[in-house]
Amino acid sequence: MNKVLKISLIAFIACLATAGLGAWYAASFINPTQLTKLLSSSVKDATGRELKITGPVSLNLFPSISVKAEQVSLTNASWASNPNMLALKQIELDIRLFPLLKGSVEISRIGITGLEANLQTNKSGEGNWNLTPPVLTNNGSVTQTPGDTASNDSADSTFVSIKTLDIVDAIIRHQDGNQAAKVIHLPKLSLGSREGRSSILLDVEYEKYKLNLKGTTGSLRNAYFAWNQSPVNMNLDLDLTLNGKTLAIKGDIDKKPQVLPTFNIQLNSKSFDLAPLAGSAAIASKAGSTSPAAPHKPQGNYFFSDEKLPFDLLPLADGVISVNIAELGIPGQAPFANFKTTLQFKKNNIDANDLSFNVGKGGAQAQISVAGFDGSAPKVAIKGLAKDFSLEQIVASADSSAKVSGGATHIAWNLQGSGVSPHQLVSRANGAIQISVGQGKLDSKFINKGGDFVVTVFDAINPMRKKTNQTILECAVAYLPVNNGMINIRDSVGAETDRLDITLSGSVNLANEALNISINPREKSGLTTGLDLGGLVKIEGTLQNPKAGVNKEGVVNSAFSIGLGFLTGGISIAAENAKSMATKSQPCKTALHSWSDIYSASK
Repeated sequence: MNKVLKISLIAFIACLATAGLGAWYAASFINPTQLTKLLSSSVKDATGRELKITGPVSLNLFPSISVKAEQVSLTNASWASNPNMLALKQIELDIRLFPLLKGSVEISRIGITGLEANLQTNKSGEGNWNLTPPVLTNNGSVTQTPGDTASNDSADSTFVSIKTLDIVDAIIRHQDGNQAAKVIHLPKLSLGSREGRSSILLDVEYEKYKLNLKGTTGSLRNAYFAWNQSPVNMNLDLDLTLNGKTLAIKGDIDKKPQVLPTFNIQLNSKSFDLAPLAGSAAIASKAGSTSPAAPHKPQGNYFFSDEKLPFDLLPLADGVISVNIAELGIPGQAPFANFKTTLQFKKNNIDANDLSFNVGKGGAQAQISVAGFDGSAPKVAIKGLAKDFSLEQIVASADSSAKVSGGATHIAWNLQGSGVSPHQLVSRANGAIQISVGQGKLDSKFINKGGDFVVTVFDAINPMRKKTNQTILECAVAYLPVNNGMINIRDSVGAETDRLDITLSGSVNLANEALNISINPREKSGLTTGLDLGGLVKIEGTLQNPKAGVNKEGVVNSAFSIGLGFLTGGISIAAENAKSMATKSQPCKTALHSWSDIYSASK
């Protein structure tokens, strides 16, 4: 055998033997019970919580020193409803040898099976997972606050040295205040650290939705401990897959001490679907109900929810997020094609000035601004234009069985409001919305799907509707000006069918959502019996619970007309017919306002 090779082999065996003797020596004077006490003490010093181990504990020497324990729990915050924040069937800790020889514990890997995490926030918004982390100095070493004892050195290094975390078969329950808990299943979570980078592999299941996140980032461990204490630069290279559709996440995050973080992130996908996210939110709001997601039904007292929007989740930062998704799935709508926007973050403001997408043959462009989102009344402004698509496309995407054809549609909006909930935003809104629909055909079955209220109104407007299976729409226009949450309709909503000209008048109060709308139909033939059935109908109630009421003014006018007809032997009714034919109305033309008055980019 070659002499050099022989010497190298002997040296290798000697090193292996030395390491084995060191491991044997370390294990000879530390039994599992002692090690359990040392771990519990380290956790107590680092987190202030009690680590309890009620199952068997075993110590392995090869391939590395590791401790395996069963039936382990970590106590909860004093105010939490569950006594344990964490409970798990089994935990395995890989421990560094040389610190152990000095009587301290440094963990390099944690493996967990059967985790149950009970996460909860209290009334003040504090989470029970808020544990005080150790502090890193500029050179990466651990610092202590005044009064720290020597035992804290061990406690800090216990967690700073963790490089790998593996979790299998975990259940997370999150409870916001006194609300029912939401349950999430994590089949697998793996976090690793190597050469200054972290690797991530995450599988999440929530009801019928599946999420997978994998890729690499800058060191998560270093970022956690150094955040706001020393400079942090995080590179992102991740793939988020939601129900089989993948979104690529790439970019950089930069954080300097005492300065807002900056970032530049790109989100790209050939096809991504928001339906699973929206479905998850709907299911979550039902507090764990396992029934399939039903069509949207407003919750609470208002059609526009008075539940707070998650403005508190928006980051105070300076940065850019660019979004480019070839096909974006939207719940209940046709997918958006070529969805693009750039989100500009400036401290507590967010602007999206170039949002655009296509729907079928049509397209839309919009601008969105959220200002002061960390305050008590964030200001939200939205304006945009959508054109060159049809009512047929919109209806077919929501109900493929509906028989609607044509109906070229044009929409413009320019609205501003303030508040923390949708209800507050609309009740303080100012601006205008305009919608125009061109010639099309509406199947009677489609109208009947609107429910009793819609059917009642349509039957009152056109009693002859029951004798035909479709309504021919020539045009419809709705111009809705909003002033401090009040919509006043004065010759600004009109529609024309093959038989009727229809105008609406009245108001919608978005603060209490009260409806006060009169319907004014008119036979195109110009002939009348003196009884205006549509004029007797008034839309009352609220947006959430609309009702068809009686238009008292219409009743008086109709009664007067009929009475006068009897007294004059029908001469007055004939006069009304002649006047009607001579003054033909144009509800759509009257209601339509200049598109450029609503959205300046309109053409």
